[in-house]
Amino acid sequence: MVFVSRFFQRFVFVLSVAIFAALGLGFALGEFGMFGVHAGGEQDGAYRQMRVYAEVLKKIQTDYVTVPNINQVTNGALHGLLDSLDADSSYLTPTEYKIFKDRPATGSDQVGLIVSKRYGYATVVSVIQGSPADKAHLKDGDVIEAIGGHSTRELSLAVIRLMLEGKAGTTISMAVVRPFKADPDKLTLTRAATPLPPVAQQEYNNGTVLYLKPDELTAERVSEIAAKIKAAGKNQKIVLDLRDCHGKDMQQGIRLANFFINQGALAKLVGQKYAMQTFNADPAQFLTDAPLAVLVNRGTFGAPEITAAAIADHNRGDVVGERTFGEGSVQKTIPLPDGAAILLTVAKYESPNGKKIQDEAVAPTVAVNLPVVLDEETEQTPPPNGDEILNKALDLLKAKQG
Repeated sequence: MVFVSRFFQRFVFVLSVAIFAALGLGFALGEFGMFGVHAGGEQDGAYRQMRVYAEVLKKIQTDYVTVPNINQVTNGALHGLLDSLDADSSYLTPTEYKIFKDRPATGSDQVGLIVSKRYGYATVVSVIQGSPADKAHLKDGDVIEAIGGHSTRELSLAVIRLMLEGKAGTTISMAVVRPFKADPDKLTLTRAATPLPPVAQQEYNNGTVLYLKPDELTAERVSEIAAKIKAAGKNQKIVLDLRDCHGKDMQQGIRLANFFINQGALAKLVGQKYAMQTFNADPAQFLTDAPLAVLVNRGTFGAPEITAAAIADHNRGDVVGERTFGEGSVQKTIPLPDGAAILLTVAKYESPNGKKIQDEAVAPTVAVNLPVVLDEETEQTPPPNGDEILNKALDLLKAKQG
């Protein structure tokens, strides 16, 4: 009988639990080493799956056409296991985890892409204006099939993001699948420092509407928005454009929502073994009760989704546009004895009404469905007849008392 190492046995057990979870029986961190299962019939189900996997692995080792590389099989299976939970949960090999730990605290230069995973592959969420990716005409929704010759389906999201980073002037190759094209485009982009622009500000409807657009929700950008709101005219209405806006710091999304909401829950954070947190509005941070419209699209990602969800649930203003991407979770890094690690999602943000943002995203209260039409000659989506989402928001604000 072929010898099965302790690590390999652990691998069998972990995969078994994944199947167990996929069947709707669930799993919990705890009792059995790293992973635990509930008692009774569910535990019996897990053991049955373990026996199935043990038999399958035995057949692979004894009957496969060549002697399999068990390390590769294990790593691939563990990547798939964590990816099957959600986009942000990742398995890191010892080498990957070392790179992850040693990455610069302040980040590195990049090509200007905000990425996540959809349907197993890296997907462009949004593109930073003026970045190398922007100049290469990458768009939200484009699928990055491969980076540096490695299929993104076989890479964790954490590793994909690490691969996009590097020293300014260095290059990265990728294969990108664009809408309505059968074959991927082969691109080589040069990493560069792309500073984010300040919060954009304009006035519409004869100065009665103040338009504000941040590209990212950082503490600095949210403070900029606060200053602009305080300086606004007494009767000005507000358009807050969160399209293609991202933010890793969820507290900034909560803080921004608080500028417009003076009481009640703004967001919640819940998990199986994570003490539930409710983030309530602080009246001291409230800035304005002016009529408000928030613009969103599928590139609205992370902290801005917290803001949009709170505005929608409190009926504080119109949320206009498309459904957001769906990102809002907390990960815990769990080192493993062999030097590897897992990044495991342990909690998810909810809207005030209890909708998990990562699972359901944020639906607009006023949907504007933009047609996706590809120009056959340029292979690009032609510009719409004006900004339909902004125009809709301005029309809605016209009818509201300033």
